[in-house]
This record gives sequence, structure tokens and C-alpha cells, in this order.
Amino acid sequence: MLVAAGLACFAAGVVVDAVGGVRHVVTRVVPYALAIAGSACFLALGIHATTTAATTVDFSAVFGVGHNALRIDHLAGLFLTLLFGLGVAVSACFVSWVRPADRQHRRGTATGYLLLLGAVAVILCAADAFTFLFAWEALTVSFYMLTAVTRRKGQTGATWSTVGMGKVSGAALLFAFLLLAGHTGSLTLARWHAVGPGAVHDVAWTLVVVGFGAKLGIVPFQVWMPVGYPAAPGPARAAMAGIAANVGVYGLWRFLGILGRPPVWLVVIVLLAGGATALLGIVFAAVQGRLARVIAYSSVENAGLIVTAYGVALTGAVVRSELLMAMGLLAATLQTVAHAIAKSALFSSLANVEGAVGSDDLDVLRGVGRRMPWSGAAFGAGAVALAGLPPTIGFVSEWFILEALMQQFRLSGLALRLGLAGAGALVALTTGVAALTFLRVLGLALLGRPTAAVAGRARETGVVGKAGLVALLAGCLGVAAVSPWEVRYIALGLSPLVRHGATTAALKSPWVLQPVFQGFSILSPSWLWIAMPTAFLAVFAMTLALSRGRYLRVRRVPAWHSATSAVSKPAAYTAFGFANPLRRVLGNVLGTRRVVTILEPEDGRQPVLTEVPVVAETRVVEPLETYVYRPLRTGVLAVARLAKRLQSGNLNAYVAYMLIALLIALAVTAALQ
Repeated sequence: MLVAAGLACFAAGVVVDAVGGVRHVVTRVVPYALAIAGSACFLALGIHATTTAATTVDFSAVFGVGHNALRIDHLAGLFLTLLFGLGVAVSACFVSWVRPADRQHRRGTATGYLLLLGAVAVILCAADAFTFLFAWEALTVSFYMLTAVTRRKGQTGATWSTVGMGKVSGAALLFAFLLLAGHTGSLTLARWHAVGPGAVHDVAWTLVVVGFGAKLGIVPFQVWMPVGYPAAPGPARAAMAGIAANVGVYGLWRFLGILGRPPVWLVVIVLLAGGATALLGIVFAAVQGRLARVIAYSSVENAGLIVTAYGVALTGAVVRSELLMAMGLLAATLQTVAHAIAKSALFSSLANVEGAVGSDDLDVLRGVGRRMPWSGAAFGAGAVALAGLPPTIGFVSEWFILEALMQQFRLSGLALRLGLAGAGALVALTTGVAALTFLRVLGLALLGRPTAAVAGRARETGVVGKAGLVALLAGCLGVAAVSPWEVRYIALGLSPLVRHGATTAALKSPWVLQPVFQGFSILSPSWLWIAMPTAFLAVFAMTLALSRGRYLRVRRVPAWHSATSAVSKPAAYTAFGFANPLRRVLGNVLGTRRVVTILEPEDGRQPVLTEVPVVAETRVVEPLETYVYRPLRTGVLAVARLAKRLQSGNLNAYVAYMLIALLIALAVTAALQ
């Protein structure tokens, strides 16, 4: 009943968007109001499925292709709870975002967003291959609509990159499903447990990791995210990054339960690829000048952290250690929760800021948090969570990941121990750079004296949007305070994969957490919410007492520019200047290039040598995009131009092509017999 009600709300919203258009405020708001209602239905379904028995909805008569069904078990319920809880908050932000009459809002945005929500719901509940792949392709279509709807000049490449990687993901899953279905004779996912160890099992595992990893943004499939997310309008970015991308996480979890023990070489690759993805993502995020690209590259980093923890779970499956498997899955799920909530908060806040100011340039947005306190507070909470600082949920999840990677001493195999050690080093370096990255964003975009653009144009979102931002802010901060309850709920959701008691072993006591294994380390995020404010107030009171009130006095001194008094430049760091040391130190990774341009005088006179105006620009180059995908694109286009010559328009030539293809197929078939 809840499934039908939720999908009906999404379908009704699509009809309103298609028929009513975007000229009137009512027809702009109604689709997102229906999105709130539909998301609430699936949220209720998720809570019910996680806490009770699994249910199955058979709809074979609808498609007429085999046995089609939806099965909502504990794992599906866990992800329904997370993703559609966010769906309610993001839809509320959408309601306020589309209300201003002067804001450009194109028809099709609501349709793409509602299609995204519906596709995510069906993917999480699909019990057979046809339903799963049908919804997976619908999700790719929704990404195409959301990245193409703005029709901005020069963004067609972003749209096709997003769709292209979506097709790579879908093709990998299609081949994996065909292998498994052909081996078992069934399209039902649950029956693929029968596939035993062997070549088919290992190839299917590899294709599954590639398929879901491409959607999640793992190296080398991450190149679409920094261009795809910024191309989407408003809070649609939050839906893509915080909701839709996490179906890749669900797929990895689901197929761990289906396929079981993976090959050792694949586990090592997953661990190292996850660590490399995390480091690459946060390093490129640290040097971006536009806020949307900072957040997008941060999504790459978080995808790497999630997959690294997932590699720990795969390690547990290989060595048949239930506790290690539970520890990896718990750490990865906690990071998924942190990433989904914080990324939704960041992109939803950015939608309001960009709509008010008209830019996402970090140097333009200085001080925007003081002019837009609601958006600024939600953005700040999300940034602190993704930086992994206490007392946020990001601190809890990253603590669990690091603790999980330190368990290599429990293993006997050298390959797995080296894989965990290498991934641990990469993740440790990632956490340090993440703190620097979001310190730059908080200090330069939210705080400080507002720029002229911010002071003159910034306006806050509406009441419904504020409610959505408050919900996301509360998620970033408040979930950490109740993290023991969160662990208990996650344990219920992971029960189809690991025993409930193995996951709840992370609870040393009702309010103290441990990394599943006893006697290693402990943490109490709940007590941090008491200890940290108490310590802050104690230090503040002591400072006031010892300074005799002088601490609060305002002191005015000349601004310090540099060591030379003759320098007359702005007395504040720019976003570029703050990140420039990292840009220099990691020049080999970032492909840093410095370009100096000499400006010709407008009046045509010959300038004095000491007065020649120059512009120096430092650029970074993503190596995979530059040295892998661009040459590949050139080669594919060259082959396409050659193939185009076959389109002669001659019917006899087309018949000859068909005959040649038939002869080749017959020859190959005969050779295989």
C-alpha cells in the first residue's frame, strides 16, 4: 500500500509539471509537495521494513516478463529510511527554492527529480534483474534530465559525461546479471546464491564492483561527478549526490549477501582503489575556486572512504571473520549516512546561496553566512561533518573506518595485510587534507566581512525551505549524539548480511562505542556533546576571570599585509591564495601549470619595462581526464567518423553488411562448438 501511494505521488507530480508548467507559483510548488508526500510514504515503509519482517509485492502481470516483484527486507528498509528521510528534507528545500518569481526555473526539473526518487525506490526494493535494471536505466534518464534542463552554454559535455558513465555502469551490471541468470536459470536475485566459486563468480563480482562503483564515483570512473553535479539546478544536486549516488552503496551491500566470498585480488584492488579515490577527491576539492566543484570532489572523497571500509568487510568475508565483516559494514554504513546527510545539507544550502548571490565563486561569497544565517548554519554543519570533526556524525564514521583499517594484525595473509595498511595510510592523509579543505570553505565563504555582491543581494529561503535546512543541520549534528541508537538501527538493517549480535558488539555499553573487537579502543560520541561544551565554557570563564574582562574589549590595530611595509594589497587571504601551498606541494598529483599572460596597453603605447601588466594564472589538471578519457574520446570519434562512411544510403550495401555479419556469426558459432 505504501509503495503504491509513494509511486502515485511521484507520478502525479510528473503530470502536474508536464501539464501545468512553471509560469504559476502553484504549479511550480505542487510537484515538490507531492515529492514530500511520496518520500514520507517510503520513509514510513523503510522504518516498518527495518523493524518487522520482510514483505513481497508481486506485479508480474504489469510487465509480463518472467517473475517481477518488489521485496522489502531489513537491508532495503535501512536504505529507504536514510534516502527518503533525506528526500523529505530536500523536497522541502525545493519548495522554497522554486517560489521566487524572478528565479529561472525550467519545465522538466520537477519531472527529472521525481523520476529520480521513483527510480531509487524501485532499485532498493527490486527482487529480480529486469525490475532492477529497468529502474537503473530510469535513474540514468533522470540524471540526463537534471543536467540538461538548465541548457547552459558549454554544459553539454557535462550532460554527456554523466550519461556516458551511467551507461558504463548499466552495461557492467547487465553483463553481470546475464552471467548469473544464465548460470542459475533464474532472473530472481535471491536465487543467485547458487553460483559457486569459479570463473563466472569472479567475473560477476568484478562487473558488480565496476557497475556500482561507477555510479558511486570510484577511480577511474569519477570524472563525471565534478562536472555533472554543478550542471544540475538548485537542490537537484543534493538529490543526485545525497540520495541517488547511494544506490551504488546499496548495490554493493546487496551483492555481498548474494555472491558471498570475493576473490582475494579483488579485495586488495577495492581497498587500494578506495584509498586512492579518497585522497584524489579531497586533494582536488582543496584547490577548487568554485564551491559547487569543491562539494562535488568531496563526494569523490567520501565514495573512496565508503569503498575502503567496504573493502574491510570483503576482507572479513575472505577470511571468514564475521566480526571483521560486521566492523567493515558498520563503518561503511556510518560513513554513508554521514555523507548523505552532509552532502544534502551542503548542496541545498548552496542552492539558496547561489540563487540569491548569483555565483558560487569562493571569493565572491565571502561573508555569506552572516547574511544568510539559516543556509550558512546548515552549510557549516555539513562542512564540519565532512571534515570529520567532533562532535558530528562525520567524526564517528571516520573514527570507525580508521579503527577498522587498523585490524590488519588479525590477518595471516600478506596481501590482505598490505592492502589494509596501504588503504589506512591513504585514508589518514585524506582526513588531514579534508580538515584543511573545509577550513578554507568555512573561513572564506561563510565568515568574514561580506562582499558587495553578498551584502546587496543575499536573501534567505522560505519557511518550508528553512525547515528542510534545520532537518539536515540536525542530522549532521544530532545523529552523533544518539549514535548508539543509530548503531542499533543499522544492525537491524544489516542483519541479512551479518548476524545482528556481531554488529551490536560495537556497543561496549549503552553509551560507549568500540570497533566491534573488545579491548582495542572506545569512544562515546554522546558524552562528547556534554564534555566539549562544558570544557569550552570552563576555558571561556577562566579566560574572562584571568583577563579581568580585557578579553572582550575591542582592540583596533593596523592590518598586517606582509613583512614589507610598502606592499599595498588587500589584507585578506583569497581562496586561491589559501590553497596555493597545497597546489605547489602536490604539483605532480594535481598537474599544476602556471600560465603568465602579458596584457597589451589599450592605448597602443609602448609600456615601460617595470610597468608591463601581466596576469598569472595557475591551473590544475586531472590526470585521468587529461591522459585517459580525452585520448579515448578522440579515438572513439575517429572510429565513428570511419564508420559513418558506411552510411552510403545504398540498399544493396546495407544488405551486404547484413550478409557479412551473418556469416561472421555463423563462423564464430561453429568454432565454439
